[in-house]
Amino acid sequence: MASESNSSSPVAVSLPNREGNTQAKPPVWPLDTSGTLTPPLLAKCDRNDRRDGVCCKDLKDEDNRTLIDPDVLRDVVIGLSDGLTVPFALAAGLSSLGTSRLVVVGGIAELIAGALSMGIGGFLASQAERDHYHFMQRHTAARVQRSCVGELEREVCAVLAPVGVDEQTCQAVTKCLRDVECDPEVDPNSSLPDEESQLLRWKNEVGLTPFLLKFGEGMEEISKRRVYLSALTIGLGYLIGGIIPLIPYFFVPQAHVALIYSCIITGIVLLIFGAVKARVTGAGKGVGGYIWGAVSTLFVGGTAAAAAYGLVAWLEA
Repeated sequence: MASESNSSSPVAVSLPNREGNTQAKPPVWPLDTSGTLTPPLLAKCDRNDRRDGVCCKDLKDEDNRTLIDPDVLRDVVIGLSDGLTVPFALAAGLSSLGTSRLVVVGGIAELIAGALSMGIGGFLASQAERDHYHFMQRHTAARVQRSCVGELEREVCAVLAPVGVDEQTCQAVTKCLRDVECDPEVDPNSSLPDEESQLLRWKNEVGLTPFLLKFGEGMEEISKRRVYLSALTIGLGYLIGGIIPLIPYFFVPQAHVALIYSCIITGIVLLIFGAVKARVTGAGKGVGGYIWGAVSTLFVGGTAAAAAYGLVAWLEA
């Protein structure tokens, strides 16, 4: 009898201590847990049955590089690419006209103006994208309120069916998201207007509106911090990248001689930048991928500089 009572008793789970120790890890439940207690989904793991005792999320691939946030990476690439290309092309073009002093004055003027312009452009682009998201959010939320269940099921099915979700599951997902977003406790005989009586709960975070925006339209909200960070990243990237081609002109008075050093320095930096870009974006697979990223970046920057230099030389002739 004692053994039966012990086997049927629930498993005791230790509670956090009163000192607020956040370092203690939560208990791990096996996948085939049976008993009176239902373990939370996030606490179930098969590592107790594995020979190595390692959780699946802790397993590492051969290529376990840590990638940068794609939004930040995009701004860095835009700023550095333009900074390494445009001032270098301008300096190459001005080198056929006069001394290094002229190149330095014109290059710094363009560098400051270009950095401000690129930063403001990044700010306005992110702000426009943010405003567009808010408009689509209001439009989608209003459509969810006035649409019937059948129409909402069709929209959810249009998103999930192409990835292999069956119709019954789509209907269940629609019901779950609709119940979360639309308050079921609203009194239909209430004297409040329809728009006020059908206010969405947590409409910015859960429910059909964020689901349709994210997976149906491919849109996510851009924070205010992201708007300013984008402007700062693009502007600083342009400023840092643009000062590199001008460095030789500060020390070599002959512009045509400084141009040679500028080509060498900028070429090396473009090669390094292309290889690093292939690394952090995940595009480079092996040595060949890094070489292609470096050479392609060098080709784009060199073509722009050669075109600018040739055009100025042709106009001077």
